[in-house]
Amino acid sequence: MLASLKTARETYDDLLRKLISLIPEGDDEGKFTDAFRMGLLNARLDTIQGRTISHEELKKRLGL
Repeated sequence: MLASLKTARETYDDLLRKLISLIPEGDDEGKFTDAFRMGLLNARLDTIQGRTISHEELKKRLGL
């Protein structure tokens, strides 16, 4: 999967650094922990790969 994201002259290290730079470091309330930033990245990947459900589906599953 990583090979499909990088350019011919780009190293995997460069690619990973570029991907990590896309994760925000914090907000108005302060700096995010590394664990929280990884959670944001994983959530983004879940969304891209279609591993999400709608708000209505969630409410149905929870019986709300």
